Amino acid sequence: MAILMTSGFLALSGCDKKTDVGSSAGPSPVVVVKVSRHDVPADMVWVAKTDSSRAVEIYSRVNGFLDSRQYTEGGTVKEGQVLFLMDKKPFEVQLREAEASLASSEAAHQVAKRNLDRIRPLAKLKALSQTDLDQAVGNFQTTSAAVSNAKAQVESAKLNLSYCTITSPVTGYASSALQTDGTYINTSNAHLATIYTMSPMWVTFSMSENQEAQIQKEVKAGILKTPPNHDYEVQLELAGGEIYGHTGRVTFSSPNFNPDTGTFELRASFDNPDNVLRPQQYVRAIVKGSKYVNAIVVPQIAVQQGSKGHFVWVITKDDKAQLRPVEVGSWIGQDWLITNGLQDGDRVVTEGMMLLATDAPVKVLKEVDQAKPDTSVKSSDSASDAVN
Repeated sequence: MAILMTSGFLALSGCDKKTDVGSSAGPSPVVVVKVSRHDVPADMVWVAKTDSSRAVEIYSRVNGFLDSRQYTEGGTVKEGQVLFLMDKKPFEVQLREAEASLASSEAAHQVAKRNLDRIRPLAKLKALSQTDLDQAVGNFQTTSAAVSNAKAQVESAKLNLSYCTITSPVTGYASSALQTDGTYINTSNAHLATIYTMSPMWVTFSMSENQEAQIQKEVKAGILKTPPNHDYEVQLELAGGEIYGHTGRVTFSSPNFNPDTGTFELRASFDNPDNVLRPQQYVRAIVKGSKYVNAIVVPQIAVQQGSKGHFVWVITKDDKAQLRPVEVGSWIGQDWLITNGLQDGDRVVTEGMMLLATDAPVKVLKEVDQAKPDTSVKSSDSASDAVN
């Protein structure tokens, strides 16, 4: 009885092993993309930072006591709006003193002029000496210079008095006041506030030396085509993933690399009529305008790397797996540029690579044609589940 049970158990075990072998020998399920040559937008993405196109630091031009702040901190101010008032009384006194000095100089000049007018004809008649005439001319010229100096002092006093009313030179957002009312202002604490122009807004980002070299290499090879006159369009992706409603243009490219970071700065300008962008925001700058000409790209997930370089799995016409070495270029979004190794119509595996072996049969669950994405499907929508 024991022998019969043992035999039966062995027979059942043999059946199970046969079933496992049969299932493992079945075609491996895969999802593929059918590649084709076409022009591909070469959008470049960088982390960027916003900045005011004109950040104006407001300083007091005169020393004195700060009477009052006249604006709302953090609010919008208009060009010409009063921001601060300094104590005017000392400067009004200086102006009156300068005006009095001017009046005295003008009176002295009038006396000198009348004396010269009297002495000149007498000197011609030899009634007065040449020395008397020279003294009269010198006195006239001295008082004339004194009048000019007094007028300059009056203008200076008026200018200093005008500086007591501090206005905004631009329209924008105002920072908090850096000095409180009643503070004595001198050269050490003359910085009072900063006004940030909100439109246009600048967005700055940096390109590495390696990225620049790669772009130049691809342009020289005819793979990459850049827009005429480097007229790049820039989109912004905000922190929440929203695309900013206005596009910008690259308006500045630094002529030199930063030796500390190995990068050079690029800057784009954006209209900001609704003040959506604020200074010092972090955003993603998407630079558009370049394209890869007649290029082949595959999803990054399809490209693997071995000891001999990069490779992909290609499915032949008779549905067998083939390992294909490839040469890769730049990343383009979620895709990878293939510069050598693939041709039009090749079917590249994007899911199920771990189960493949060279010349092993496969079952294509889903095939996506790059020319017509997601229109060529060989099985149900649960293809990914089946592969996994």
